[in-house]
Amino acid sequence: MMTVFIAVLLIGSAVFVIYYWADFYIRGAVHVVKKDWYIKFQRAFPPADLWMSACAIVGAIGLLTGQAYGLVFTLLAASSMIFLALMDITFNVQNNLYSLVSTSGQMKLELSINICTLALGIGLMIYVWPKIVVT
Repeated sequence: MMTVFIAVLLIGSAVFVIYYWADFYIRGAVHVVKKDWYIKFQRAFPPADLWMSACAIVGAIGLLTGQAYGLVFTLLAASSMIFLALMDITFNVQNNLYSLVSTSGQMKLELSINICTLALGIGLMIYVWPKIVVT
């Protein structure tokens, strides 16, 4: 039962990433600010987010089918999530963007993404690590 829940979280994360980037490039409703420096930074994320999403999907498939690669790719997705969250959090702190949380729905979403991505990455790592047998 827990394996199915983890797989759903992994697939949900990948789907959300696709939604986020579709919105970013098509509507721009997720833009926290419309400044060139912000847009340039954000545009650096899609390849890394695509990697994380691919690992999450492969991990979910592997977990659901009971294949060993499911644990490996879930661990890769978890590590990617932690890295991406820390990069984004560092950027937001350095550019004082969290100060916009009280007035910006986009920044509230960004903060939620940061917290959820970091928490999910850590949670996945805690779940998967003991299941990986090192010989």
